[in-house]
Amino acid sequence: MLTLTDNAADIVKKIAEAVPDSGRSGLRISEAEQGDGGSLTLTPVPAPQPGDEVVDTDGARVFLDGAASDLLRDKVLDAQVDEDGSVQFGLGQQA
Repeated sequence: MLTLTDNAADIVKKIAEAVPDSGRSGLRISEAEQGDGGSLTLTPVPAPQPGDEVVDTDGARVFLDGAASDLLRDKVLDAQVDEDGSVQFGLGQQA
């Protein structure tokens, strides 16, 4: 199952807090519409979609569709905020 670093968890929580009605909100990771089998889209959403896998790390909620769940099963999500305020996400292999 996907895991989150402390940095990623903090950033995901901040992103989710900006979603209206954020009681169940999180960051949804899903297969990109092109369906090329490797591109993913990250979207702040108010709640998971039916069938999404929910990863909750200290209140940071990430929702994974089936394709993302398969691709990220053995990965670690990390994140950082750049000087201009943009967020960069990265993936690493679980140890």
